[in-house]
Amino acid sequence: MDKRERLEAFLESEEFDSVWFARPNAFAWLTGGNTVVDRETDAGVAAVGYDGTEIRIVANNIEAERIAAEELPDLEREAVSLETFPWHADSLGGAIAARVADDERAAADIDIPGLERVDPTPLRQPLTDRDRERYRTLGQETAAAVESVCRELRAEDSEHEVASALRVALSARDIEAPVVLVGGSERAQQYRHYTPTEAELGDYALVSVTTQRAGLHASCTRTVAFDPPAWLEQRHEAAARVETTALAATQAAASDGGTAGDVFGAVQDAYDAVGWDGEWEHHHQGGAAGFAGREWIATPDHEATVTAPMAYAWNPTVEGAKSEDTVLVTADGDGAATDEASIEPLTVTGNWPTTSVKAVDGDLELERPAVLGLEE
Repeated sequence: MDKRERLEAFLESEEFDSVWFARPNAFAWLTGGNTVVDRETDAGVAAVGYDGTEIRIVANNIEAERIAAEELPDLEREAVSLETFPWHADSLGGAIAARVADDERAAADIDIPGLERVDPTPLRQPLTDRDRERYRTLGQETAAAVESVCRELRAEDSEHEVASALRVALSARDIEAPVVLVGGSERAQQYRHYTPTEAELGDYALVSVTTQRAGLHASCTRTVAFDPPAWLEQRHEAAARVETTALAATQAAASDGGTAGDVFGAVQDAYDAVGWDGEWEHHHQGGAAGFAGREWIATPDHEATVTAPMAYAWNPTVEGAKSEDTVLVTADGDGAATDEASIEPLTVTGNWPTTSVKAVDGDLELERPAVLGLEE
């Protein structure tokens, strides 16, 4: 089912006359374009709507020409209506409301008086063929940027310096970085979200990013060691085994119609099996990825359905260690409707040392990124 068919089914099932998307990730899902100018606002500078007949773009006169020329790669121009309003006359929400008749029932992904609020997350699942191809490219280029920076690190580098280098390497590849975390050996043991400071890396470092391009998000973590503590390898392997177990459970859930809660139960059991009972309580464990860093984050008894083909990013931590990559879970044959699912790591380059890791409760065995040792 393509995106327009999903929208038609949504309008029919919810009995709406039209639906509008003003948040940048939802706009990107439908159009492939970027509407971010001011990162401190929830809405972008344009909205896209569908009324069962045509796709409508609404933007003010400052943005309309650029949006039409540069930010609609997934839409056939003849099938799109571009509607402009004076920048000084109204807000984007007001312009959307003005295009909904009094007798219509409409929804939007931002708060607009007279319109109902809709969560577009279910519409974005599963991923389409084109989204999967874009994801593969984004994942490889994200990993390449992160790994290129990591190979040049020194123990005396500050976390801020590393974060700056990561943003430059990603930006050079036309990739945005909404999340950049760099934790040196001291702070990586203290905090799960090691936002960069002036602290030096020290004995080892965790480097984590979530990137974004064309609305799609990819997450990965790499570990670099100079003079690592004796426990680092063991904790790193424990985190990797939990992640691999989560992926095995995701694969099973995608085949059997399981839920996020089912996968989370496997994560909890995996922590017990590797000797870190209750460690999951200190950090969220990840979930489905796509047109958000996480389309949903798994919790105990979470009822979200595990779908395929879909991206997933699990990120278990073990007191100073972390394992995280974005993977594509697809039905056999790259998304064909079969009873089996497969796992395709996305944030990999083939140029980073790996270690073979097996799920704690099954046969799944994956090559996961190892700790990269560098001389001081």
